[in-house]
Order: sequence, then structure tokens, then C-alpha cells
Amino acid sequence: MARYLGPVCKLCRREGEKLFLKGERCFTPKCAFEHRGYAPGQHGRTKQGRSERESDYARQLRAKQKARRIYGILERQFRRYFSVALRKRGLTGLNLLQTLEMRMDNVIYRMGLADNRAEARQLVTHGHFVVNGRRTDVPSMLLKPGDVLSVREGSRKHTYFKELPEIAAEKQCAAWLERDLKQLSGRVLRIPERGEIDGNLNEQLIVEYYSR
Repeated sequence: MARYLGPVCKLCRREGEKLFLKGERCFTPKCAFEHRGYAPGQHGRTKQGRSERESDYARQLRAKQKARRIYGILERQFRRYFSVALRKRGLTGLNLLQTLEMRMDNVIYRMGLADNRAEARQLVTHGHFVVNGRRTDVPSMLLKPGDVLSVREGSRKHTYFKELPEIAAEKQCAAWLERDLKQLSGRVLRIPERGEIDGNLNEQLIVEYYSR
């Protein structure tokens, strides 16, 4: 299973904004973006403050890269998601974002059961969750309305999950999901609407990028 293994703070610096890939750490002074907000590389600091106009291609590329990095997906899989969204009825860009939101690792993160998507992905690959009573270790599994997700019975004895209800209570659960912290479970109520997905993503530029 392919995934990015490099320093994630560089990804935020490259996009020029915080992507909150490290969860709570991104809200503290320890966040690397607070000290080095310029792009990585030997020319990153020299480009800071330049007023050069970005080309249309550059804006499209950055929009696509930002979405990939937020959801932790590599290029081949992201392109496959776009192909699926293209075949669905409705707006292709919205279809794409809704598909990304329905990934199992993202649903766990949106429920507040993990600090960030990378942590949620690790919890899934270690087999700590079941969907509709069946154990799964595939973070990219696409859930659908009505699916019930819960912590596996054998995993509840771990310290992390014993402390999870108290920690998760401070985190907001997405409106299109419901959770039961006592049972360490949750349900997908419906597909999220556009207003319930990150507003700093520009899906139209992503569509333009793949439509070149």
C-alpha cells in the first residue's frame, strides 16, 4: 500500500498554507509553518513576497496537489477517483470531493476518533475497526449511508481506546455523521453537502486540470 513517507510540514509550506496534517500540533507554536512559512527548497525563501502572476496551469496544479495532500492520496489513486466522479451524474468536482469524504479513514477523522487522517489510516491498517460487523484494514474503503463503523471488541482494551471517549468528546463530529462515544461507534447518515466539506478546496480548478 503506497503512501507518502516524507516530512508533512514541507507539504504545507509548498502550498503556502496550513493543511493541518498533524492535527492538534498545527494549532501550537511548535508548528513548523509558524517559523518557516516559505516554500521548501533552495529558492523557497527568495520567492517569498514576489508578485509574479501564476499561470492557469499552476493554479490548477496547486488546487489538485492541495486536495491530494489533505486527504493523503497519491496521484494514481486520485486520478482514479476523478474518473469515477466523471461517470456520475451531477457536478464532477462535487462528486470527487464527496467520494474523498466517504473514505473510511476520513470518516473516522470526521467523527473525531483520530487526531488526523494519517492516524486514522494507521488505526484502520492495524485492524482496529469493523464496518457493519466485519473487520476491515482498508483505509480507502468507501462507506455509504447506513454503514455502521465501530472499534473492534478486541481493541477496546488498548490504552488508546480506553482514553478515546474523553479525548474525542472535545472534537466536533461532522453533521452528516453520528457517533456514540460510549460504544466507540458511529454511523454514516448521508452524503455530505458542499458546505460541509473544506471550503479552501477549489474543485473547479481540479476538474480543469484533468480536462486539459
